[in-house]
Amino acid sequence: MQSKAITVDEYIKDLPEDRKEVIEKIRKVILDNLPKGFEESMGYGMMGYAVPHSIYPKGYHCDPKAPLPFIGLASQKNFIALYHMGIYAEPSLLDWFVSEFPKHSKSKLDMGKSCIRFKKMNDIPYELIGQLASKMTTEDWINKYESAFSKK
Repeated sequence: MQSKAITVDEYIKDLPEDRKEVIEKIRKVILDNLPKGFEESMGYGMMGYAVPHSIYPKGYHCDPKAPLPFIGLASQKNFIALYHMGIYAEPSLLDWFVSEFPKHSKSKLDMGKSCIRFKKMNDIPYELIGQLASKMTTEDWINKYESAFSKK
């Protein structure tokens, strides 16, 4: 479900009531923990946190006009999705997250590639999301991205 919202506030306003509080709480946790340099905006029909062109002028290789995406947050039909590109690109970060998840949630981890799906709104590991958001700086992400994803 891609939103047509132009701003993050508009995106949140358009959410069903039962999702607004959860998305706002995840948003706050991300913003409170994300290292300096990442910027919040809308992208790909969801809320996103990216490295802006002012820091990484090349932009995203799939669309150089877009900033370099890092985290995405979306309310889908049956779950809330958190997309973290660092987990996809850095095996040690994925291993850390997978081992920590059971310490923070009673739910079974439901994820694929960069997407973590939360189906139970009352069992979202906010603290763990904050820790995950803090694990990579913009410089770390750019270096990992260039070595793993960009076309040489």
